Amino acid sequence: MDEKVAKYISDMLQAISEIELALDRFGKQYDNFESDVVFRKFVERNIEIMGEAMNRILKIDSSINITSARKIVDTRNYVIHAYDSLKPDILWAIVVNHIPRLKNELSVLLNQ
Repeated sequence: MDEKVAKYISDMLQAISEIELALDRFGKQYDNFESDVVFRKFVERNIEIMGEAMNRILKIDSSINITSARKIVDTRNYVIHAYDSLKPDILWAIVVNHIPRLKNELSVLLNQ
């Protein structure tokens, strides 16, 4: 694997780890997430990092085997550029439904 790709995958795994840390600290209930602006902004920032890292990976290896790689980049763009219409439930759905699968895929890729 290209060294830069491995670094970007590591960056994404670090961002996921930080989101998991926030979930442990703030709780895994949507109500906590929705009401705590610090929690939401923390998650937003880490999603931005993951999207930017994925964008860089795709520029190096567009055939990388990561489910919804392009959607990860699109999500980053949405968080940054459509910040005024971003709803907490969208972010929460990403955290609950997509981050665990992404973490597994990234870990497998990094350990190959």
